[in-house]
Formats: sequence, C-alpha cells, structure tokens
Amino acid sequence: MAAEARSTTSARPRVVLGVGGGIAAYKACELLRRLAESGHDVTVVPTASALRFVGAPTWEALSGHPVSAEVWESVSEVPHVRLGQQADLVVVAPATADLLARAAHGLADDLLTNTLLTARCPVLFAPAMHTEMWQHPATRENVAALRRRGAVVLDPAVGRLTGADSGPGRLPEPQEIFEAALGLLRRGCAAPDLAGLRVLITAGGTREPLDPVRYLGNRSSGMQGYALARAAVARGAEVTLIAANVALPDPAGVKMLRAGTALELRDEVRAAAAEADVVVMSAAVADFRPADYADAKIKKADDSSAPELRLVQNPHILREIGHERLRPGQTVVGFAAETGDAEHSALELGRRKLAKYGVDLLVVNEVGVDKVFGRPETEAVILDAAGDEAAVPPGPKSALAEEIWNRVAAWRARG
Repeated sequence: MAAEARSTTSARPRVVLGVGGGIAAYKACELLRRLAESGHDVTVVPTASALRFVGAPTWEALSGHPVSAEVWESVSEVPHVRLGQQADLVVVAPATADLLARAAHGLADDLLTNTLLTARCPVLFAPAMHTEMWQHPATRENVAALRRRGAVVLDPAVGRLTGADSGPGRLPEPQEIFEAALGLLRRGCAAPDLAGLRVLITAGGTREPLDPVRYLGNRSSGMQGYALARAAVARGAEVTLIAANVALPDPAGVKMLRAGTALELRDEVRAAAAEADVVVMSAAVADFRPADYADAKIKKADDSSAPELRLVQNPHILREIGHERLRPGQTVVGFAAETGDAEHSALELGRRKLAKYGVDLLVVNEVGVDKVFGRPETEAVILDAAGDEAAVPPGPKSALAEEIWNRVAAWRARG
C-alpha cells in the first residue's frame, strides 16, 4: 500500500532530505538545489541541531515546503508516518555519528528518525564527522548494521575538516551525493548489488612525452571513469581508481592511484587487476609514443623545417587483461572510442574489437570534436560477448555508468 502511495501521489519523484547537525549542513543547501532543479519534489527534515547551523527559512525557500524537526507540528497530517510512506528516496546529508547511531538502533525521538523507520524506499546516508569519530568501532558497527539492512552509506571524503584537522570524515561533494541519489532512483531499490566486489577502474588519458614541455595526448577528461567509480561505491563495491592526468576531485570512498604514460598505466593496472573481480578500462590510452625522448626542449629551426617524429606502438592493456584474466572469474569491461571510417560505422568497428580484445562487455562511443570527451553528456552502445547489444540514449555520464554496472551485475549473474 505504501509503495502504491509513492507511485501515484506525485508526478515528480518525492525525496526527503534529512539534515544532521554538523557544520557540513550548509553543503546540503547545494544538494537541495540540485535535486529541486532536476525535477524532484524535496521535503527537508532537519534535526533540531541542524537548525542551529542552517535555519528553517533557508530550507523552506529552497524547497518550497514547510520545514519542521518535531513530530508535534501538523499532527493531524501524521507527518512522522506520512513522509516515510510517500517518499521515493530518503537522503541524509550530513549524517553525523549520532544520527547514524540512532538510525542503526531504531530510535525515533524526532521527525527525521521517525521518517527513517517508516521509509520503505531506498535510503542514502552521506556521513560527515571528525576522523576519530568515523573510525571509532561504534560508528563502524553502526554503518555495517545499516548496510546489512540495505541502506546505502557512502564513505566520507578525505580532506580538510573543521579547524586544522584533516583526514577521512569530510562530507562527499554535493554532486557526488546527487549522482548517488539519482542512481538509487533509477534502480528503484537500495540493494547494494556490487557489495563484496573489488572493482578496478581506469580514467583519463595518458600523455606520452616528447621533451620536458611537450607530449602526445588526447581529449579525455576522466569524467566517465569517475562517474563509474562513484556509482560503484554507492552500490557497495570496493573501488580502486587509476587516474591518468585527470583534474577532478577524488571521489569519496575510493582508493586512488596515479599514472601518466601508457607504460605507467599498464604497470598499475597489472598490479591492481590481480586482486580485482571487475576491471573497467575507461581510460583513453595512447596507441603510440615517441621512440625518442629529448632531454631538453626541442627548438625551432631557423630554416622553418620541423623535426621528424618517429613513433612506436604502446602495449594494448585492454587486450592483455581481456585474454589473460589475472584473477579467476574476472569480468573485463572495455571502452572503444571510435570515429568510424569511409567503410564502417563506429558501431561496426566496435563489434570487431569485442572479439579481438577478449572482453566480456565493450562500451562503444562515437567520439570527435564536441563529442563525449570533456562533456558531461554522452551516449553509447554496450555490447557483450553473448551477442547482446544495448543502446544507451544521450544523457549524463552518471546514467551511462549506472547502466554499465547494471550490465556487469547481469553478466556476472549468468555465472
């Protein structure tokens, strides 16, 4: 009955945004703005402590709904039951240590914790607290209990905290929380279907140096790989991300490794892939590198002639991993950035690569100037080794990331 109420009472997805009493409460204003501007009907339910950081008028102005932390207001509407029953998603950001403890133990002493007890929709917690509090055994047990029950608890980011302290405990960026929320709404459930999986993802583009100043590179920004990492974390995976020349903030809850050139990336991938259940090669790896490196900057000649550049081929990392499978039962996902040619479409060239690379799934993008690279939107066709194809329509890279993980989960379920 509650599920029917959620699906019929509003044309817009209903989101309850719970706000805990931490200094990071001000960041929830940006999360609220993103949710509201993307078409969600958002009701803010702060704790009494949260209202000491950000007042009710701010939440009401941004959400368009009255705001209360008490169960004793508008009693005739039974808000402590109705909000949870009608919600399509509950997001708690920031989730303090105290709030996580109360949620884990089923306490219901204010409107937010009552809402959490009555919610039968996906629930997403974004913790924020000092490092010692996050690492305390009590907090770790509370997080584990919530995750066992199906709630999604993001790991906090690492960075500057209140005062001079720094470490794990920083609230993930509003954009990360927003994308995790959208992923839960798309899937329609909170089940962490990647829980227990160790995932390796590559992102960005390699650069092959010519001299101390110049390099051969490509247009890849790393945005798709980072979207894949954030989605995998939200779905319960243990994620290692190898970033090649990426200028993006590190995703929360991810082990970060760095690489510059194709050879450096190959070394990092081969070392990390031995422990990975799933390898997703979304980085744009240079096919060639200069045969010779100039120790000093190459100067222009007086006669306007240009130096000849001799290239050698880089190893094909995806093909190596696809055929060798460095861990039993490993799933390998590749990306094929194609432009097509005079005789073949980008998709036709992608189909050839699927078998040649020996991968389980291949994501085919048609790329070019103002296409895919460096842009927040994308479209693709996902091929698998069984011959199935799925076209993913134009949309945000986070949507493609969710669909890739859907396909990975389905592929692994085949055994």
